[in-house]
Amino acid sequence: MSILKDILNKLLHRSPPTQEASPTPPDQGATTPAGATPATPATTAKPLSTVDVEAVMDKAVSESGQQLNWRTSIVDTMKALGIDSSLEHRKELAKELNYTGDMNDSAALNIWLHKKVMAELAANGGKLPPNLIGP
Repeated sequence: MSILKDILNKLLHRSPPTQEASPTPPDQGATTPAGATPATPATTAKPLSTVDVEAVMDKAVSESGQQLNWRTSIVDTMKALGIDSSLEHRKELAKELNYTGDMNDSAALNIWLHKKVMAELAANGGKLPPNLIGP
């Protein structure tokens, strides 16, 4: 699995499930055929388009027990989600996202990765604060 997909899956996994209500309530006197199960609301996984990334990430940071700034740091973003944030792993993510800069300039790499990952989250429908989405 790609590292970006891992990030997306971690966000979906941490996002609370939604309850889908049935469109109309069942009639009080209605019966179901023998052996049939009456319809009940289903709990389903949210598509990323309904994930409030800021809320999920803030909660992940809180649960980590660490002081992490996911809003500016790709390392902290990955740590909050429980993903390997080593330089080797970040370089792998950079290759996956077609980084063309100097892989040995970790500061530039990290800044680019953070912006790119936030842009990818937004492009996949994740709700992010406007200041985290690049121009």
